Amino acid sequence: MPAAPVDDPSLEVVAQDLPQTSPATRRWLFADQLGPHFLDGPHQPVLLIESRDVFTRGRFHRRKAHLILSALRHRAAELGDQCVFVRTGTYREGLAECGERVSVCDPTSYPARRFVRRLPDVEVLASRGFVVSERQFAEWTARRGEGRLLMEDFYRDVRRHHRLLMDGSGPVGGTWNYDHDNREAPPRRESLDVAEPFWPTEDEIDEEVRADLDRWERDGDVRFTGTDGPRRFAVTRREALSGLRRFLSERLEQFGVYEDAMLAGDPWMAHSLLSVPQNLGLLDPLEVARRAEEFGREHDVRLASVEGFVRQVVGWRSYTWHLYWHLGREYKRRNALGARNTLPDWFADLDADAVQANCLRHVLGGVRDEGWVHHIPRLMVLGNWALQRGYRPDELADWFWRNFVDGYDWVMTTNVVGMSQHADHGVLATKPYASGGAYIDRMSDFCGGCRYDPKVRVGEDACPFTAGYWNFLAGHREELAGNRRMTRALSGLDRLRDLDGVLHQEAERGDGPP
Repeated sequence: MPAAPVDDPSLEVVAQDLPQTSPATRRWLFADQLGPHFLDGPHQPVLLIESRDVFTRGRFHRRKAHLILSALRHRAAELGDQCVFVRTGTYREGLAECGERVSVCDPTSYPARRFVRRLPDVEVLASRGFVVSERQFAEWTARRGEGRLLMEDFYRDVRRHHRLLMDGSGPVGGTWNYDHDNREAPPRRESLDVAEPFWPTEDEIDEEVRADLDRWERDGDVRFTGTDGPRRFAVTRREALSGLRRFLSERLEQFGVYEDAMLAGDPWMAHSLLSVPQNLGLLDPLEVARRAEEFGREHDVRLASVEGFVRQVVGWRSYTWHLYWHLGREYKRRNALGARNTLPDWFADLDADAVQANCLRHVLGGVRDEGWVHHIPRLMVLGNWALQRGYRPDELADWFWRNFVDGYDWVMTTNVVGMSQHADHGVLATKPYASGGAYIDRMSDFCGGCRYDPKVRVGEDACPFTAGYWNFLAGHREELAGNRRMTRALSGLDRLRDLDGVLHQEAERGDGPP
């Protein structure tokens, strides 16, 4: 990591923070540590363990299981004799079969960290794959004292430290954040006029993975959610770099413009689809951000799009990672709004065909069919629905990380518990991300042809998101009363002549699909 600028000590590298190097020791790589930056040299011996038992601990999306196994097996094939690849029931069995002392970079979940720290003959190194280390983040938070740990402040310090999108001591263009320029509603057509994402080509390893998953299901060893289909996401570094090049050259320009928009006929929009290879460890985020900056400068790409993408990669992603550890394991159990409802079967099972509300049917269907939708359907359709219906935040976070191909516990805990469900009472977000049908109507084409009307609150044509929004505000009026950003919304309750009808209707709705 390069040294921090002398005028910015906020993320200064500390010598003790750097991981020990052990290039002669066999490196045990988890399935989210598959890139070259998790090794200390190109010839370091490697251990990969494929544990079938991982998939017996609750239901995962079928595409997610395929993705992880394909990535592991492709990495083993690339490494050849440099790698010991063990397919077994448990990690302990795999380590025993290897029979060597190994080193491992700190895993990405609390259970995995606790597990590796209790193992004999395992050297645990500092985590990798993020733009600043855990030690640096801890020192950054300590210097901030009692102030809120704002993502925007973290993001700006990261950019100063790594000299990303900087012009001298200030940001390129004179503005740090172009979010206000990246909120366009979708165009009035079925899809964006943008090149297709990079689609990988399946090979014999994918065929083998699919056959094994079919057999495990037939034997009753595992149960999955979702449907199978062609592999959409990169599982090798070569594929990941191809995906990055395609995004930069043919999709980045329009990414920011329609970053928050949704189209029923275009689930991918101009998004990069790079969260998956990043979370598999195939791409280093700093490498991704630098390439985006370089390409943007060389080809005069719209600055707001470049900045919006860089903010996702080195801002929000790393911020979420560090807060997962900073806030502690109990954070997942926070429930400031007292949400107590368990996920209904139709939602948990991705039964989109049972849903009549167009937006929720399309988005839930996207999760069922692809194991992926972009961040706005996650937040403003799935998360918004769950918030209004009072689903338990911890259950919802688990549902997200099991059903999304880019989902991990560290990704979804803070994003769902804090950002989406406001269960931390404002640690991550200053207000709940709740909205009625008007927002969905403005930012998508879902409402056209829907049996519900986003302007109607009561009756057979009432939009369940619109009615649910006012029901949510009324039910949490006391908890939200002190939030200045909610004052206007809460005052709207007093102007609703049909509020009693809304509350009665929503009480009668139950937990069935809308």
